Amino acid sequence: MSAFDERESAFENKFAHDEEMQFKAEARANKLLGHWAAALMGKDADAYALEVIKSDFEEAGHDDVIRKVVADLGDKSDEATVRAKRSECLIVAKGQLAKG
Repeated sequence: MSAFDERESAFENKFAHDEEMQFKAEARANKLLGHWAAALMGKDADAYALEVIKSDFEEAGHDDVIRKVVADLGDKSDEATVRAKRSECLIVAKGQLAKG
């Protein structure tokens, strides 16, 4: 294998790893958001978090998650607050993954 092939392979492996870590961080952020919202609604945290995680598979991006949580919360929170909380959750999730 030439040096170019080795370098190309290394970049492909890094890209695949980065994508996997991003997917895990997004899923974990959705779980954390679900736990937060469940507490506001007085629902079972794990069951609701699973619903939130599943809702992320409806379309690309996380707008589907935001819509679900905002709709479920009703007047308990607004969209801007939910978006801000999800951003916080993503930071926490990435930190958790980095620690292992």
